Amino acid sequence: MVVKKFFRQIAYILPEVEKPKKHLSLRTKLIWTGIVLLLYLIMGEIPLFGIAAGAQDPFKYARIIFASKRGSLLELGIGPIVTAGLILQLLAGAEIIRFDFTDPEDRAVFTAATKFLTIIVTIVEAAAFIMSGLIQPQQFSFTIITVVFIQLILATIILMLLDELVQKGWGLGSGISLFIAVGVAEAIFLNLFSVLPVQENGELLPYGLIPYLISKGMSGEWASALIRPTNFPSILGFIATLVTIFVILYAEGIRIEIPISMARYRGVRSVYPIKLLYVSNIPIILASTLIMDMQLMSQVLWTSFNPNNADPLFNLIIQMENHTITGGLMYYLMPPQDYFQAVSDPIRTITFSIMMIIMAIIFAVVWVEVGGLSPEKVSQQLIDSGMQIPGFRRRAYSINIILKKYIPVVTIVGGFFVGVIAALSQIFGVFGGGMGILLMIDILMQYYQLLMKEQLEEMYPAIHRLIKV
Repeated sequence: MVVKKFFRQIAYILPEVEKPKKHLSLRTKLIWTGIVLLLYLIMGEIPLFGIAAGAQDPFKYARIIFASKRGSLLELGIGPIVTAGLILQLLAGAEIIRFDFTDPEDRAVFTAATKFLTIIVTIVEAAAFIMSGLIQPQQFSFTIITVVFIQLILATIILMLLDELVQKGWGLGSGISLFIAVGVAEAIFLNLFSVLPVQENGELLPYGLIPYLISKGMSGEWASALIRPTNFPSILGFIATLVTIFVILYAEGIRIEIPISMARYRGVRSVYPIKLLYVSNIPIILASTLIMDMQLMSQVLWTSFNPNNADPLFNLIIQMENHTITGGLMYYLMPPQDYFQAVSDPIRTITFSIMMIIMAIIFAVVWVEVGGLSPEKVSQQLIDSGMQIPGFRRRAYSINIILKKYIPVVTIVGGFFVGVIAALSQIFGVFGGGMGILLMIDILMQYYQLLMKEQLEEMYPAIHRLIKV
């Protein structure tokens, strides 16, 4: 195919991290993981040179998911990396571009294609951020704009290489997962303990819930901590966070276990689990990516063609005042800023919640089909790996009949569940966001399993050789 040939040729000029030449110890991997994490945190504290400070953050709701930080080198975060990866996964799953992931050469081409598309998406997003006014240079000169533009591109390429370094075996797990988990943990910590002052009801008060309670407790005004404006950390948000964690942990444990056995060794039996959260957090990541891209493009159009809200046609899409969305379709696709805004504008709240749930269900169904999770593909994978369901003939058709009873149902129910979590968590001010907590729990469970596997391999080297074979 011409497209694959192009990516194969361009792979030679793209930056790449080489795999370690020998198996690294767990201690060495932990050190490299710590270095990557430290570099990520440092990048989040370095402000973009040449931009004006103090601008509003219209993407605050999505910062956790994309591990980004306003006004820093992490302005775009992992957004371009995730967007590029998802686009290619969709193209590969729909077989528009065919990749054989069992072939090392095809896997290398897929990696090169992801890198190339990441750079393209970064260029487009960086230009859109500047053109829409989401990033405001201190001076609108060619030099300053170029410097800001280059910073955004280089920072994303560095993040891409840090992620590749971890995935190539130098560290543990995935760099993207690590960045998201750390971002959620940092957000929860700041929501609880930050002493940085914020403007609230005409006075400067601590941002974190605990310092705020101490400050208000001295004057006997505990009740004001129950609900705070602009989704500042509150008692309601803290309770909602605990409830969200409990509900997600409970949902993670709900599964249907289908008995399977080895066709060659009939005495060896196991189960194939179909979790309630079958597609995990993918639907909300896709939905958030779509909303963010729609918002970004809408703001570019508004800045270019309708800055005074004078065009009725453009007003149907978006209306803005001082770079804040005040009307149009995008207004109803954006989450309310806090509980007070949700109550004062119930139509927006209900519309946003319904749209988020619908998009989550649609993307869940789509991802099952293109991500290799459909009953047909899973049944074929089980047959290819030498598995069968006891009492049924060893045919993909037989397994497919069983899986079709469960997978479509849990896909829709799981999509509905994550859509509800995403909508309600924004309204009630959940610390770190409901999707952030879902992502963090999922990532921490993966890291726990990975650490157990690494420790087992170090204790019993023969197991590592067996797995490698």
